[in-house]
Amino acid sequence: MKKENELTLTAILLGIAISVVFGAANAYLGLRVGLTISASIPAAVISMGVLRFVLRRDSILENNMVQTIGSAGESLAAGAVFTLPALYLWAEEGLCAPPGFVQLTLIALAGGTLGVLLMVPLRKPLIVDGDKTLLYPEGRACADVLRAGEKGASQAKSVFLGLGAAVLFKLVTDVLRWIPATVAIPFRRLRGELGLEFSPALAGVGYIVGPKVATLVFSGSFLGWMVLIPIFCACSEPAAAAYAQGGAAAVWAGYVRYVGAGAIATGGFLSLVRSLPLFARTFKASLAARGGVADGDIPLRRVAAGVACVIVFIACAPTVPTGIGGALLIALFGFFFAAVSARTVGLVGSSNNPISGMTIATLVVASFVLKTCGTAGAAGMVASIAIGSVVCIVAALAGDTAQDLKTGHLLGATPWKQQVGELAGAVAAALAISGVLFLLHKAWGFGSETISAPQAMLMKSIVEGIMGGTLPWGLLGVGVGIACVLALLRLPVMPCALGIYLPVRLNTTIFVGGMLRLLADKYRPASAERGTLFSAGLIAGEGICGILLALLTVMK
Repeated sequence: MKKENELTLTAILLGIAISVVFGAANAYLGLRVGLTISASIPAAVISMGVLRFVLRRDSILENNMVQTIGSAGESLAAGAVFTLPALYLWAEEGLCAPPGFVQLTLIALAGGTLGVLLMVPLRKPLIVDGDKTLLYPEGRACADVLRAGEKGASQAKSVFLGLGAAVLFKLVTDVLRWIPATVAIPFRRLRGELGLEFSPALAGVGYIVGPKVATLVFSGSFLGWMVLIPIFCACSEPAAAAYAQGGAAAVWAGYVRYVGAGAIATGGFLSLVRSLPLFARTFKASLAARGGVADGDIPLRRVAAGVACVIVFIACAPTVPTGIGGALLIALFGFFFAAVSARTVGLVGSSNNPISGMTIATLVVASFVLKTCGTAGAAGMVASIAIGSVVCIVAALAGDTAQDLKTGHLLGATPWKQQVGELAGAVAAALAISGVLFLLHKAWGFGSETISAPQAMLMKSIVEGIMGGTLPWGLLGVGVGIACVLALLRLPVMPCALGIYLPVRLNTTIFVGGMLRLLADKYRPASAERGTLFSAGLIAGEGICGILLALLTVMK
C-alpha cells in the first residue's frame, strides 16, 4: 500500500465524473419521489472495476479516494433538490425572478463547502474516539467492499448490468411506448384508488431500503388513498366535489397531501428531539478536545478561515439573497446540524438521516425571524428558501463526509487528502446541479406528474404558510396526530409519512422492490449483495436516462 497513490489525478478525474453522474441521477430520483440513495458503495465498486480492470491499478487508497469524491455528488444533489425547486415555482407564479445559474451554483457551493469544512473538527471526537459507539454502517460496508479487492471489482458488472437494464426499460416505456408507464386501479364505490408505476429506479429503491421500510411506505399510501380519501369524501362536500371532478388524485392533492406534510414535519422534529442527548455529547467531546484535531486533518486555522470566508461571502453576495442576518442563521444552524447529521449517520446510517426535519426546523425559524424583522412577502420567502437550501446541503454533505472519513479511518487513508477530495466532489457537483435543475424544469416543470418535487413542494408550502398565514392547520394537525400514534407504537414515522405524502403508484413499486429483497434474503442470501449493486445500477440508469430524455424534450 503506497500513500503516494492516494490523491492522484486519475482518482480526482474519475471521482468527479462519478460525482456528476450520481449527482444528476440522485437529483432526478429526489425530484420524482422525494428519496435519494447513498452512492458510496456503487462508486467504490465502479472505481475498482475501472482502476483494476481497465487501468490496471491496484491501490486500495486510490479506490477509496474515487468513492470519496464520487459520493459527494449525490449528497449535494439531495440537499439541492429538496429546496431549490421552490424558487422556480415562485418565479412561475410571478413572485420573483427566475433563479439563474450563478445564484444556484453559489448556494450549492456555499452549502457543500461548509458541510465538508465543519466536519473537520468533528472527525476526532466522532470518527476516532467514537469508534466503539458510532458504527457508521455505510462507511464500514464500503471499507469491506474495498478490502474485497478482486471480488469487489468483479461485482462492478452488477452495477453496469442494472444501468443497462434501466436504460432499456425506459426506452420501451417512455420512448417507444410499447407498454404503459403507469397502471391505476380505481375503487369507485369506496372512492379510493391504487396504482403501480413501471419504474426500475423505484423498484431499486425498494430493494435497497428493504422490506420493512418499503412496507411502511406502502402502508402510508394505503392509509392515504384507501382510508383518508374515502373519509374526506364522506365527511366533506368540497372533497366529494373534487373527487367527482378529478378522481382520487384531486382529493389527495387538496387534502391528504397536507396530512402527509404534517406527518413528515412531526417525524423530522421527533428525530431531532430523540437525538438531542447524543448531540450534547458530541459537542462536549468536541469542546474537550479544545478545538484540536488528530494529525493529518486540514489545519484548523485554514478551516476556520474557510468557514469565515464562506459566511462573509453569503452575507455580501447579492446573488445569494440571505443578507447578514440570514448568513448568521446559516452559521448557527449549519454548525449545529453538521454535528447532528454526522452523529446520526454514525448511529442509524445515511438512509435514516433526518435531513428533511433539519431543513423544516431551519425554515420555520428563518421564516419567523425574517417576518418579525420586516422581511416578509416574496423577498422573505426567497430568503428563507436560500437559508434552508444552504443548511440542507450542509447537513447532507456532513453526513456523507462522516461516512467517508470512517471508511478512510478503517483503511488507513490520509484524512486531509480525503477532505480535499470531498471538497473537489462537492465543487464539481455544485457546478453541475444548476444545469440539471434548469434542464429538468424546462423539460417537464417542477410539480408535474413526471417530477413532482415532493420535498421542495413541502418546503414551499411551509414557507408560504408561515409568511402568509395560509397553512391548513387542521389537515396538518391530522398528520401530526398520525405521526404521534406511530411514534407511540415505536414505528418509524418518516417512511409512513412519506407514503401518505407521495402518490400511491410510486410507493407500490417501492413495495414490490422491498418484497423482492425479502425473497432474495430468504431464498438467495448469497446474491442479496449483488442485488443491491444491481439496484444501484437501476437507479443510476433511470436517472441518466431521465436527464437525456429531458435534454431531448428541451431540444424538441
